[in-house]
Amino acid sequence: MDKEIKPIVFLLLSLAVVINVSAREPIKSQPSVQQLAAVKVVRARDLGVPFDGTPGKLNSITDIPGVEVGYTTLISGDGKLEIGKGPVRTGVTAIIPRGRDSINDPVYAGYFSLNGNGEMTGTAWVDESGFLEGPIVITNTHSVGIARDAVIAWRIKHGAPDTTGYWWSLPVVAETWDGWLNDINGFHVKPEDVFRALDTAHDGLIEEGSVGGGTGMICYEFKGGNGTASRQIDIRISKDAPPRTFVVGVFLQANFGRRSQLMIAGVPVGKEIAGEVYKQESGSCIAVVATDAPLLPNQLKRLARRVSLGLARTGTVSGNGSGDLFIAFSTANPNVANPDQVTHTVQTIPNDLMDPLFAGAVQATEEAVINALVDNHSMTGRDNHYVEALPHDRLRELMKPSRSMR
Repeated sequence: MDKEIKPIVFLLLSLAVVINVSAREPIKSQPSVQQLAAVKVVRARDLGVPFDGTPGKLNSITDIPGVEVGYTTLISGDGKLEIGKGPVRTGVTAIIPRGRDSINDPVYAGYFSLNGNGEMTGTAWVDESGFLEGPIVITNTHSVGIARDAVIAWRIKHGAPDTTGYWWSLPVVAETWDGWLNDINGFHVKPEDVFRALDTAHDGLIEEGSVGGGTGMICYEFKGGNGTASRQIDIRISKDAPPRTFVVGVFLQANFGRRSQLMIAGVPVGKEIAGEVYKQESGSCIAVVATDAPLLPNQLKRLARRVSLGLARTGTVSGNGSGDLFIAFSTANPNVANPDQVTHTVQTIPNDLMDPLFAGAVQATEEAVINALVDNHSMTGRDNHYVEALPHDRLRELMKPSRSMR
């Protein structure tokens, strides 16, 4: 084989292993950023889906400086379910607000529950203190406990005790249910999988779809998983005043909705593409909103609430079985939790100027859901349960201007 061709073939084979959902061996790490950049990624905008607002450079939560995202993806086995053996279709996602180099610098944060049939640990302290202290980890429903304990262990290894000399942590760990495709009662997520997701978290380009905690997820009865998007926001005090520019980014683990509900840019796509996976919705949505705009905890709770409106644009009604839990944080105002001085000076945006941020959160949430559907692939899991990916050719046809309502 030609020497110049060999590296290309190796890269393609490596990526084929990553996206091959029937792979026998667990996938423990994702391609490098350089590998991802070398492969054409198809996102919703590539298929002609019109969205409101101006995206950030990467149209990702990592457009907010400092934010890092890491994955561990576990895919192995096929056929009949054998609890404890597989098939395995699960994983772990880690989001670090200021990056690993600043894990001891909490960020202002706010939490909101649209429907509480789910779990996000540590939120009582987020509500009480107004701070998010450490990373956010997302996995499957039955792996929350081990993930929480692993985050504590990881922070002990990488962090430092507080000023009183105590080591303590109330991690934020969230979940959605992947039991239709995954051996969820087999407890395949291990501490080392959480460590890997945290240790490999990075900024820049990140993967979407069936990776990390989103590996076994289903959204609108198509293959779901991870999606992200961002909006660049200009805030000005008058039409003649120069703007201040900020970014709002959303990352979500999409695992909700019935096929008939799906709306994309005002088009009833779910009704146009017939199909059914299960008889009753058993899903959820975890959403993380990040911004570099200086907001206080109560304002961040307001921002987190706007995820609800973005989800509604895609058609969901947040059913009884859906755990729809959202957290928002700001990377502005560093070091304000540090008790080395009696007072700190902080910046904030007046409530009367927050509407552009609200709009950005709604718009980015809507696009993140559709990206989770588009940047994905079909998957077969436990007991040969099959979930198709949203077909690109059909979506392109439905998005033609003559058919779109936008």
